[in-house]
Amino acid sequence: MSVYGNSASRQARVIRAGARKGARRRVTAWMGVNAEAKAADAVAARWELGARAEKATARLVRPLWWRGWRIRHDRRLAGRRFNVDHVLVSPCGTAVVVADTKRWHARRTTTVVGGRLCCGEDRHEEAEKAARYAALVGQALAAPGVPQVAVWPVLVVHGSTVLGGHVQVATVHGMVQVVAADQARRVLRAAPQGWSWQRGRRVARRVDQVLRPYR
Repeated sequence: MSVYGNSASRQARVIRAGARKGARRRVTAWMGVNAEAKAADAVAARWELGARAEKATARLVRPLWWRGWRIRHDRRLAGRRFNVDHVLVSPCGTAVVVADTKRWHARRTTTVVGGRLCCGEDRHEEAEKAARYAALVGQALAAPGVPQVAVWPVLVVHGSTVLGGHVQVATVHGMVQVVAADQARRVLRAAPQGWSWQRGRRVARRVDQVLRPYR
């Protein structure tokens, strides 16, 4: 199981530091009169909330490792700018889960309205992105000698209540599973059953080839 490295936390530090470059900026930020630093701190705080949610998801799925899942966190597809929060290879090596953690408003319910993902406001673009990223990962994993796999795009939602704990929404690139954080393990355990150590190892090796730790 890979060690979790949180790029969202690093981004928050970069944002804070960028608004404090130079002695004058550091002093005015310390005095509370640096408007740029205040704005940067607000943005960084949102990144830090996301980072904590990603770490919470990592803790929630960790027990799956004992069931034969191979788990990776904070990965980047070569040649692409986006990062993948969590990648999980099923014990039988026939499914790869590409999961993205979201922290949404705790007083709003995540549901599907008129075929679109909503949480107080339209969030369908998040589902579209998750499906698009999963499709790109699936294309990258394909190679001679590598077992064919089904790639599942999943959104793991913290804060907001997901209607029924789990909803599905259709996108241009296929269905996306949207799950409440506390239901993530239950939903993932519904992936193809069985155990193939050799196949799972081959797929995980290919995952490590095409999805490198995010830097």
